[in-house]
Amino acid sequence: MERRELLRLLATAGALPLLAPLARAAATDDWQARFEASGAPWKTGFATPRGDLPLTRATVRGRFPDAVAGTLFRIGPAGHDLGGERYHHWFDGDGMVHRFVIDGADVRHQGRYVATPKREAEVRAGRRLFEAFGTMPPGVEPPASADSLNVANTSVLPMQGEVLALWEGGSATRVDAHTLATLGVKTWRADLAGMPFSAHPKIDPDGTVWNFGVSAGQGLLALYEISPGGTLRRAAVVPVADMPMVHDFAVTDRHLVFLMPPLVYDGKRKEAGASFLDAHVWRPELGMRALVVDKENWERRQVLTLPAGFLFHVGNAWEEDTPRGTLIHIDYVRSDNASSVFTTSREVMRARRVKSPDPRLTVATLDLAAGKATQQALAPEAEFPRIDPRRVGLRHRHVLHATQTRPDVPGFGAIARTDVENGGSERFSYGAQAMVEEHVFVPDGAGPGWVLGTAFDFGRQKTLLSCFAADRLAAGPVAQATLPYALPLGLHGAFVPA
Repeated sequence: MERRELLRLLATAGALPLLAPLARAAATDDWQARFEASGAPWKTGFATPRGDLPLTRATVRGRFPDAVAGTLFRIGPAGHDLGGERYHHWFDGDGMVHRFVIDGADVRHQGRYVATPKREAEVRAGRRLFEAFGTMPPGVEPPASADSLNVANTSVLPMQGEVLALWEGGSATRVDAHTLATLGVKTWRADLAGMPFSAHPKIDPDGTVWNFGVSAGQGLLALYEISPGGTLRRAAVVPVADMPMVHDFAVTDRHLVFLMPPLVYDGKRKEAGASFLDAHVWRPELGMRALVVDKENWERRQVLTLPAGFLFHVGNAWEEDTPRGTLIHIDYVRSDNASSVFTTSREVMRARRVKSPDPRLTVATLDLAAGKATQQALAPEAEFPRIDPRRVGLRHRHVLHATQTRPDVPGFGAIARTDVENGGSERFSYGAQAMVEEHVFVPDGAGPGWVLGTAFDFGRQKTLLSCFAADRLAAGPVAQATLPYALPLGLHGAFVPA
């Protein structure tokens, strides 16, 4: 099939099949009632703000370093219930984008829902109109395109004075960086309108942006190369057999690397009325496939296999030329299976903690000449890995990540900095009544840099913004801002210097 025809099909179909039957009307479920009845003190992190959050000044202890003067943008699911009905999965909620404006001892916060066409239509109707990632509400309408389901709730990409709110299955959504007003979808090229543009783009040290998108129903992987100035250089699609759920990827100096877990899309389940999530099946016999794509020529591809496992996030990858050929080293967060996405991230919508296998920071080596792959799990449990942005695709030593799982509270209680070469790790625990969100690395010239991130203190029902010296993480925050309220727990963010 010609590439243009593949692009046309992908743009038409988006990431979610459009021919799924209407969900049959069902009796009102009890998810909202169970959530409201729960006494779990952490459930506020999964509650729904009733409206936008105006610019509010935080209480600051200490002083934020000059290098972190700027804005931290964050985003995550926030609109979890509507019309008395509650979504059945954390990832379903309408996105709310946040900005923390940091200037020494002054920190201000603002939060606004991303006004996607989906959210606007449903708020007007007072009920859910469309299917979601993990929920099939009763009586939903067939989507006209992937963007009619777009919740813009997963990550952000600052670009050319705007912020792109990213989702898995459709277009990026443009947001004003100063007011957080929604400006409409981002169309990279007219014939690519509606194509999936995923939530984890990678930015090379020269500013080139790489991204991908998954069309599960068509078994296609979209690839994007975008110039530092924000213009599209290339876009194409490649076929992938047994299309898996792919959330993240990595780049090296010469390659794009996709770790593909054996959680595979089954179109027959979708046709039977399953949610997008429940249309996936666990097929461990496939192993963890590593798809390596040449950056210069996307037709040059190679597949290697690791033991079966599941992942959401990749830290970084880099390549090493040896006399025997090229090795690619990649660190990622691996779980034994996908129960976290099927069960744990669902049950928090009923304020229930259901434990999954602890995810571990894992380092894999892909030997391209031999066609073999090996891996080693490091000690710390981990999620939300981040590195120094100047080292994307290059050799690195340290990965920032959330850590410290607990039996009675979802998520993580500490932030860690782990050396992926020797396994050494230091951490800071926020305490027994806190849930840690993603932290990012902020460079500071040639110095060790800073770590900046948020946590939910459910003991006080407030959200914290903390800054640490990157090489003295265990010493605790050098500065911390406390909001007078709690924000819904979010996913990913990005820092923009002043």
